[in-house]
Amino acid sequence: MELDRDLIAFLGKAKPAGSELIIHNQDALKTDFCALAGDHLVRILGNLPYNISTPLLFHLLTQKHCIQDMHFMLQKEVVERMAAAPGSSSYGRLSVMIQFHCRVEPLFIIGPDAFRPAPKVDSAVVRLTPHATPPVAVNDEQVFSDLVRQAFSQRRKTLRNNLKNLLDADAIQVLGIDPGIRAERLALNDFARLANRLSG
Repeated sequence: MELDRDLIAFLGKAKPAGSELIIHNQDALKTDFCALAGDHLVRILGNLPYNISTPLLFHLLTQKHCIQDMHFMLQKEVVERMAAAPGSSSYGRLSVMIQFHCRVEPLFIIGPDAFRPAPKVDSAVVRLTPHATPPVAVNDEQVFSDLVRQAFSQRRKTLRNNLKNLLDADAIQVLGIDPGIRAERLALNDFARLANRLSG
């Protein structure tokens, strides 16, 4: 899948005779991957540009039922965010949502010297395998997604402040969660409990 017409022309010429390679000239952010998959699960591989990596990952998560697995090369810091544990500076909305939907396996790091011209950052390859069943039970996935987004909307603020339009401090406290902590301290199960409280 390629958007750059000049690159498509190059790939078409480089394609070996008899190859089954099909080049789709379209925007991955607007692609229906389930339609491409047909009756099969699709396997997705790609080198994701930094500026579209997060939007594309969230787009793919909406179609995870059609996906067997995904292998991506991204900036190392993005892979670190995807695999981050609660309490780390890299842990955020992307960590929670990716880990809710997929098993995350950082595979290896690729240094700048592998590219021409050499970038100023390291890259990394990650494998994402959609869960057959999410690791935590939520009543409503949209409510869960909205709550996680709101909880991390202002990273330096506490749950009491970030969630005040969704849950008051007492509703958070009754779950055994301190409303005075920041979202980065919560595990996946904590977000699920908050979302289930919100959804009733």
